[in-house]
Amino acid sequence: MTDPVAALAALRRPRLLIRAARFGLTDYDRSRDLRRLIRADAPPSPECALGRLIDEEAAIDTVRRAKTAGYSVSRHVELLIAIMGEARLLPRRETAL
Repeated sequence: MTDPVAALAALRRPRLLIRAARFGLTDYDRSRDLRRLIRADAPPSPECALGRLIDEEAAIDTVRRAKTAGYSVSRHVELLIAIMGEARLLPRRETAL
């Protein structure tokens, strides 16, 4: 993943998944959740974590679209929660007018 911000802007998922993730965002704890979601000993920088989370979410979304039995809606929502939480930690970019 080269640019997580661009990938975030292009992310399109079903409304129900996004709503569920927004509800869970208040309980997001990056030190606890990132270790489990991206299998890391310590939480990486938000940029690095976001890139890895987006890759994981893309893989699970492929499974969702294929409608296979291996799809886990709870893991998908957890990944979306973490993506939203990490995106909030990114520094704001200045836009040229």
